[in-house]
Parts: sequence; C-alpha cells; structure tokens
Amino acid sequence: MQKKCKICIKNFEIIVDLKHTQTAEKIWDALPIKSNINVWGDEIYFYTSVSSDQEKDAKEVISLGEIVYWSAGKAIAIGFGKTPISEGNEIRLADKCNIWGTTTFDLKQLKNIPSNSEISIEKY
Repeated sequence: MQKKCKICIKNFEIIVDLKHTQTAEKIWDALPIKSNINVWGDEIYFYTSVSSDQEKDAKEVISLGEIVYWSAGKAIAIGFGKTPISEGNEIRLADKCNIWGTTTFDLKQLKNIPSNSEISIEKY
C-alpha cells in the first residue's frame, strides 16, 4: 500500500506520495512534524529532527512536485520555482537533496507564504 502524508501550511493541504527510500521511511517514522518555514526564492524549507544520509540519486535540480530532504541541514524543502541560484526556469536547490515524495498539488500556490509561517506534516 502506498504511504501518503499531508503537509499543511496556511489554508493549503498538500498530499504527498512517499517514495520507497530510506529517507522517506525516516520521515514517515518521525511524523507528525511541526515547524516554521524559511523562504529562499521560490522554495520553502524547514528544519526537522530527522537524520538521513544523502542518497546516491540525490539531486540539485528538481522537478515541480518533488518533495526533498536536505541531509546537511536536516531540513525538508519544497521547491516550486526559481531560487537565487537557478539558471533559466529550473528549480535549483542549494545542495543535492534526497527526493522522498511527490505531489500533484499546484505548489506554485505557495509563492506568497511568508517566512516563519507554521507548517505541519502528518500521516494521511
């Protein structure tokens, strides 16, 4: 059975399908998670207590809808557009990150959410 979680931020509920990876399992086991977001260009990220090593397929440039974990920062990141280091229209992260989930939610709706907004993730 496909594991899913729900990310809640402001009045948005984002349903995420978890991948079958070590990072996804560690995040699943840590749920629920509550934090406050930081904003970096068209990316939000937030710190967690989850610790997971960088996986071999970690990447810096992600596709819209991929939800990632940044090992060096112990943070979950959601990219939905250009960051300060993007080239062209790519979603370029500050470092290689593990893809632990995907969503079909229109993440571009997160564009105007301010830094320090509360965010939570729970099992769905």
